[in-house]
Amino acid sequence: DPRIAEQQFGNFQTHHSIRDNKVERSDFGRFFYRFPDGGESGFDVYNRVSGFIGTLTRDSSQLSTMCPSILQDNVTICIVTHGLALRLFLMRWFQYTVHEFERSYNPENGRVVVLEPAATKRFELSEVDRRAMGFPIYKEQERFQLMDDHSLLDKSVW
Repeated sequence: DPRIAEQQFGNFQTHHSIRDNKVERSDFGRFFYRFPDGGESGFDVYNRVSGFIGTLTRDSSQLSTMCPSILQDNVTICIVTHGLALRLFLMRWFQYTVHEFERSYNPENGRVVVLEPAATKRFELSEVDRRAMGFPIYKEQERFQLMDDHSLLDKSVW
């Protein structure tokens, strides 16, 4: 599905221009920085991934309605994508903040990242993958802390 393709870096780029753009992106932030000449920001990829998640959820629901026995089976869904698209998928799925995304890391090339069934919610990121990618545990996500500590919104300390 093209909605989970990696971030587009723009047309007619050179090694030097991409290097310079990546330095500028580091200063600006990976989520909002848009690559010039037709490139995308992390926010653009996030929006694409959000559409994919909607389709995935809808298709899974339709499948379970058409074949109720599928709910009793161990169903595995395999999504193949790139590091940034994967992190943005996880950001959207688990409602991580931009700050949490900015502090996360791409998995190693070719790594399998696992979402495991959980009792309290539909899935959780495996402990090994969560730690390797730098995402917080569910109860420590900033969205829960923001209710009590508005200093988390101060980007100058990022």
